[in-house]
Amino acid sequence: MSFAKRTQTLSSGGPYQVLARAQALEKDGRDIIHLEIGQPDFKTFSNISEVGIQAIQDGFTRYTPPIGMPALREVIAEDAGRQRGMEFQPDQVVVSPGAKPNLFFPTLALVEKGDEVIYPDPGFPSYEAMIRVAGGKPIPVPLLEENQFSFDLSVFDEVISDKTRMIILNSPGNPTGGIIPRSDLEHIARAAIKHDCWVLSDEIYTRIVYDDPQLDSIMGYPGMAERTIIMDGFSKTYAMTGWRLGYGIMPRDLAATVGLLLMHSVGSTAQFTQFAGIEALTGDQKQVDEVVAEYKKRRDLIVTGLNQLPGISCQNPKGAFYVFPNIKQLGKSSQQAADWILQEAGVALLPGNAFGKFGEGYLRLSYANSQENIQKALERMGEIL
Repeated sequence: MSFAKRTQTLSSGGPYQVLARAQALEKDGRDIIHLEIGQPDFKTFSNISEVGIQAIQDGFTRYTPPIGMPALREVIAEDAGRQRGMEFQPDQVVVSPGAKPNLFFPTLALVEKGDEVIYPDPGFPSYEAMIRVAGGKPIPVPLLEENQFSFDLSVFDEVISDKTRMIILNSPGNPTGGIIPRSDLEHIARAAIKHDCWVLSDEIYTRIVYDDPQLDSIMGYPGMAERTIIMDGFSKTYAMTGWRLGYGIMPRDLAATVGLLLMHSVGSTAQFTQFAGIEALTGDQKQVDEVVAEYKKRRDLIVTGLNQLPGISCQNPKGAFYVFPNIKQLGKSSQQAADWILQEAGVALLPGNAFGKFGEGYLRLSYANSQENIQKALERMGEIL
């Protein structure tokens, strides 16, 4: 068959390929520890589930406005503003089925064929995919381990130009757990204003941070509110991956255009899911704090354990639930190491180059798993190493 060129660079992505291979081993009777998928292992908080169930029982299973129920947009504007020390209006909020539409549709709305888009490498694979589908030219900028996995600003300064239409940021980041320092954000903001380009800031892990880091949104910097899109959602913070509920915050004219793209594609987000989202943001946040505290314990366990293994060194990430250890001393490529560890140790994890060419020499492990399983995985890795 012949398909449109815009689809020819798309792939299924590293996590799902590794998951399929791990599940095949499990069918053969192998015991596999899953550290490959970035999904909370906690159940959706009970108060959220109960509101969602009640909404279904009450018949809230109808269409909603494409950009979301007014009540949810109001709650998001208030909550997101409070979290970031900013003020947002409901007409800046676009609710979507999952967070990805608020990455993809703003890109479609802004990027023309040939426009250059800067994005982090290693980074979330959907960034490059959506740039290419929009007809843009992906411009990867390496993340430096010695800079807490923030941009290599010397490369950034070389590649940004008046051809740059958009800069994509992710802080805290996937796959590294790194947080962009304030000085780097200021540098990027000045460059965005100078070259009159947009910034798409993926802040999906903004509530999952440790050690009181300095965490800012670039939208709050002078001159950035009119050129920044924030993408956030409910999946990671509230263990709601399957509920498919995310949102974007952006200038109101862009929000209206993104709403049109939603209307002509997915239609709208499930009504009962949006009721659950209201409860997530307005309900007791104690469970969020408890989950983050547990993630911190797991982070400390896995970082300490990895640094005790021969040939591996691992930074202490400040956010998200991933570690990105350096394995360059092992004498294996990232793919070879990931395959070897899965086959010989029964631990499923991801090669760093699944997140871009600058991820070579690293692995990504998700510690969204129990402390017991993390300890077992470390022991198995230690045995083969």
